[in-house]
Amino acid sequence: MKASFQCILHLVMVALPAIAFAPRTARTARVARPTVRMGTAVPIGATVESLLSKNKARIDKMDSGASELTRLRFAMAFDSDAEATSAFNEMMKWRAGEGKALVAAAEEAVAKATAGGGWDNDVVRDAAPHGALINDYIAPKNTLTLSTDDGDLVYVIRASLISDKDMMDKVTVDQLAEFFLYVKEVHSLVANARSERTGRLCQVIFANDISGTRQAPDSRFSKALTASSAQYEKLYPSLAGPTMILNLPFILQAFVGLLKPLFPKSVQERLKFKPAPVLKGLKELTPLTNNPPTRKSFLNEIKGLLRA
Repeated sequence: MKASFQCILHLVMVALPAIAFAPRTARTARVARPTVRMGTAVPIGATVESLLSKNKARIDKMDSGASELTRLRFAMAFDSDAEATSAFNEMMKWRAGEGKALVAAAEEAVAKATAGGGWDNDVVRDAAPHGALINDYIAPKNTLTLSTDDGDLVYVIRASLISDKDMMDKVTVDQLAEFFLYVKEVHSLVANARSERTGRLCQVIFANDISGTRQAPDSRFSKALTASSAQYEKLYPSLAGPTMILNLPFILQAFVGLLKPLFPKSVQERLKFKPAPVLKGLKELTPLTNNPPTRKSFLNEIKGLLRA
């Protein structure tokens, strides 16, 4: 029982999109991390116009070289002008330096993927850093992104279907962390484009499916997830929406009250532990991409969980 609890706790912690207290364990995207107090979570469905009006003074203090939506996300994420501006400047420095090639690759891939008016996912996958090594392991059967009717992204992960040890025997921690950072940049580009088009602030909803979990992930895989996750709020603040830990084993559901306090308040506000029968009933995630009725049932399930 104790071992199972520790296994689930470890998976929950490394799966979260942002863990403010996670140690830096890889060289990828070493953005300075000043101690700050994060702002409150942004309500799902908030209008861009109202948020811009509310945060105009802070937005105007940031370099206009970044899009208004990017500046808005930073303005909302921190409690003070100084904290928001400092984090924003660090992000701009990263994008102009260490992250420049990754940002350019993501921008080009998204442009090509949407050129025909739809979405060509293969183009985005093929352009991912180290994709030739990683795409056989991080694939639609275990990790994918869907869209809600309102335009939010739903990032679904079933870690138990990832052959993490085999993958980490072929890639380094830094390479995998860079791969996940690319995913975040793609999500940011898509969410901002939709926000601008619809006038509704789009976010990324995280659905971490614990189904099938029997053991903690490979330590190198955990390091890569931690290195990537630790940068989320610094490079992409206000992008993450609710984070759902789904299908926690029944015997461990009683410990939910003990898990939540382990995370920063900014994470606790978004964190939900819920059962998801539709998702749990799938042997793998692929039907969510190629079976419209299954995808609709799952997205309806997510909509219900968000209201709960």
